[in-house]
Amino acid sequence: MPLLKACLNGARRPAEHPALPVTPEQLARDAVAVQEAGADAVHLHVKDADGADTLRAGELAAVLTAVRAAAPGLPVGVTTGAWAEPEPDARVALIGAWTVLPDFASVNWHEAGADRVAAALLDRGVGVEAGLWHAEAVREWLRSPLRERCLRVLVELPDGARAAEDSAELLGLFGTDAPGSTSGGTPVLLHGEDRSAWPVLAIAARRGLATRIGLEDALELPDGSPAPDNASLVRAARALLTGLADAPSTDACPAAPPGHRLP
Repeated sequence: MPLLKACLNGARRPAEHPALPVTPEQLARDAVAVQEAGADAVHLHVKDADGADTLRAGELAAVLTAVRAAAPGLPVGVTTGAWAEPEPDARVALIGAWTVLPDFASVNWHEAGADRVAAALLDRGVGVEAGLWHAEAVREWLRSPLRERCLRVLVELPDGARAAEDSAELLGLFGTDAPGSTSGGTPVLLHGEDRSAWPVLAIAARRGLATRIGLEDALELPDGSPAPDNASLVRAARALLTGLADAPSTDACPAAPPGHRLP
């Protein structure tokens, strides 16, 4: 079955959900819980004392050390989003200062300096996930000399996206019908955000693509009720993936999970 990743917190602040993990101890606890619930890997955003994203070495080392001690062997990825550090040269310098390295890190290809940030990660032996949020980002990544060195691409559909139409458009830009990867063989992870999260997860399941879920992407369960925590989201996703994995592939818009309506 394709990869299911748990995205534990994202750029959200603690006030957005009572169970949002922020501290190293909270992130370690949630890493164990989502692994037990069926997640194959985790993606997390390291936070500073105010709950904002940071790329600083000390905070990163504390989180990675805590997560790996609690969940040994679980692959751990982080963000390099420009909201944590807008200046590309500063992001590259921060990556160069890391003392403990994640297994992989996401690089958003619509952000300035994406190739330089990705190269800095690759030079340090960190896998690169190419974050592709729209058609121009896909085209920019396809022009990148680093595209074949990426671990995977992350195709993200924003809140309110037309799940079936927009996913078909973006995936079609890779120029392949091969399940699960681009024409160059790079694995594809497809996911949504907020209202698009569960419909897009269903599409990923039907297309045999990796996907993800967690409090970064969704605060509600498939039935529309509030999600208590990350583990509850992963359990719901694993159940949906298991049920949909063998469903016939279709270009038609799939049925939305209960409580949700496809845009």
